[in-house]
Amino acid sequence: MPTLLLRFPGGRYHATPWGHHVNEGLIEWPPSPWRLLRAFMACGYATQDWSEVTPLARRLIETLASTLPRYRLPRASVAHSRHFMPTGVLEKGREKTTLVFDTWADVGDRTLVVRWDCVVDDEALVLFGRLAAHLGYLGRSESWVLAEAIPDDAVLPPGDDAYPHLDGQRGDRGWEQISLMAPEPPAAYRGWRDQAVAKALEPFPLPEGKKTIPKKTEKDRAKAEAPYPVDLVDCLQRDTAWWKQHRWSQPPGSRRVLYWRRSDSLSVGTPTPATCSAPARVTTMLLALTTPGGNRSALPMRARALPQAELLHRGLVARAGRGERIDCPELTGRDTVGKPLTGHRHAHLLPVDLDGDGHLDHIVIYARMGLGATAQQAVRSLKRTWTKGGVGELQLALAGQGDLEHLWDLPSPLQTGVTALLGPQGGARTWTSFTPLVLPRHQKRRGQNTLEGQILAELESRGLPAAVVEILEWDDETRELRHAVRVRRHPAKQPPVDTGFALRLHFDAPVKGPLALGYAAHFGLGLFVAANDEGGSKSRLDEPAASSTDSGMQQR
Repeated sequence: MPTLLLRFPGGRYHATPWGHHVNEGLIEWPPSPWRLLRAFMACGYATQDWSEVTPLARRLIETLASTLPRYRLPRASVAHSRHFMPTGVLEKGREKTTLVFDTWADVGDRTLVVRWDCVVDDEALVLFGRLAAHLGYLGRSESWVLAEAIPDDAVLPPGDDAYPHLDGQRGDRGWEQISLMAPEPPAAYRGWRDQAVAKALEPFPLPEGKKTIPKKTEKDRAKAEAPYPVDLVDCLQRDTAWWKQHRWSQPPGSRRVLYWRRSDSLSVGTPTPATCSAPARVTTMLLALTTPGGNRSALPMRARALPQAELLHRGLVARAGRGERIDCPELTGRDTVGKPLTGHRHAHLLPVDLDGDGHLDHIVIYARMGLGATAQQAVRSLKRTWTKGGVGELQLALAGQGDLEHLWDLPSPLQTGVTALLGPQGGARTWTSFTPLVLPRHQKRRGQNTLEGQILAELESRGLPAAVVEILEWDDETRELRHAVRVRRHPAKQPPVDTGFALRLHFDAPVKGPLALGYAAHFGLGLFVAANDEGGSKSRLDEPAASSTDSGMQQR
């Protein structure tokens, strides 16, 4: 049974019941089934890169529409604010205003449960979970939500049940009926539509025999059929302007249903302050880079990867510390007593060119140990960084967070860059330098500190298998790596030798990225990209991405 947990990070749920004005101060509680299905479809278009509802999504939506869900409601109170909104009209030298109520259910950090008592196949259930994880709001846009799909045997949070009314059912004391908007079952809608369309087309009969249908008749029949969406999924996609244009008093394919809930489900009292729990640790966060004017050609080139990552790191540490001693090992690389962490578990800041135009457009922040609440808040709150020694401003926006595999959810053409950074789904055997590798120690002719010895030690420290190291010649394909910045600004953190290498690593078994080795590997140097093992050609982050209509990390 598909089951949904909904938490509201702002502690508020904003939604006006169907058929009521916002200034009536009413709350749709629980959220209507119609609203939930429309939210799933909007999420699919916004985060899964749908150009139309896919057959799998259609199967899921129609299955959910066939069943009225049951709810478990947390205790909530009604609250509102009043605003005098300007109307843009002057009267006696002053701008007129109108009083607007903003009403919400104060939920705090409690959880709402929605469960559909129906059977959904495994493939559709995976899509249900993916849509839930990407749901950003429910109701009005300020009604932020964190949603999660849970299995049937999971323990549900506390609350009072709300359930559909059945014919002949009588409510107990302390219970009340409410009206919600729900979709018609798909089969019932099809039957109704067939009858309605047949009646609408009666004035415009088709000519008998095999005569050509006059264009006027075709036009009249199309106009008569236009107010009736072809199926329930089509109904759910129609907006208010459309059904009002066709003189519907409510969306076609919808129906009013009665639900029972406790009379005190929405109490009137002092609002409860939102006390949200700490966010779950994530391994990966993705920042998008842009210029204030939106000029993509002004974004830094690949050669600027190291200074861009170093400037971003300084900003993140400043945000996390806020003038105090910082306790954020995933960003500083040191534990609480200042001892350096081992195993390269802390954050890598990897500037990349995912769209293939030759300019750095994203920064992947990846920490194997996970990014905690302090690090996540620092990443979210940092809105700008600098380039070219602090002269040019770059704007930052959080594009997504989650685990590395969530990067595969990015739409085309960014998927080409993701494939190069992470390798194919099963990994790659051959990896090629995207930024030059600088050795962490002086290179020796023999012993452990040869070029190959240092690289094998770097691989071992990251838990990776040994590889055959191939030094690439400086040709047209690798020459631009020679111009990359290879020295950090801090005088105590210089490399032993300011020399970079272009390399190709060959593994016996497929290895998954991201793969960064050597000096300043946590700041974008020594980054490798996967090569095409079958054809031998490199898969580059800065190659123009092939166009594709197929696409789909939790976006914020």
